[in-house]
Amino acid sequence: VNVFASWCAPCRDEHPVLLALSKDKRFVLAALNYKDEPENARRFLGEVGNPYQAIGVDEAGRAAIDWGVYGVPETFVVGKDGKIAYKHVGPITAESAETLLLPQIEKALAAH
Repeated sequence: VNVFASWCAPCRDEHPVLLALSKDKRFVLAALNYKDEPENARRFLGEVGNPYQAIGVDEAGRAAIDWGVYGVPETFVVGKDGKIAYKHVGPITAESAETLLLPQIEKALAAH
């Protein structure tokens, strides 16, 4: 689950990495749109591409608080059991995707 906003510059920076990750069909890449106007989020995704299979809207930021979000972007790996298995604070780079995020996704996929 990637927490993003159209007004977030680092979210724009990480977007190409998310588009690449979305090509892996072994997992669902979902998003939580944080403290944003839905129309602005649609415009943002129309400009840069939509890597998400599902998007939740959190205009007031309450859901993000429940997830423990401090700011955007943040990305969570959620296991098959519905529990947070990993939290990445800040933008995902190609390097952090390879060395941090993907190993955690692999671990979550392997869990029974």
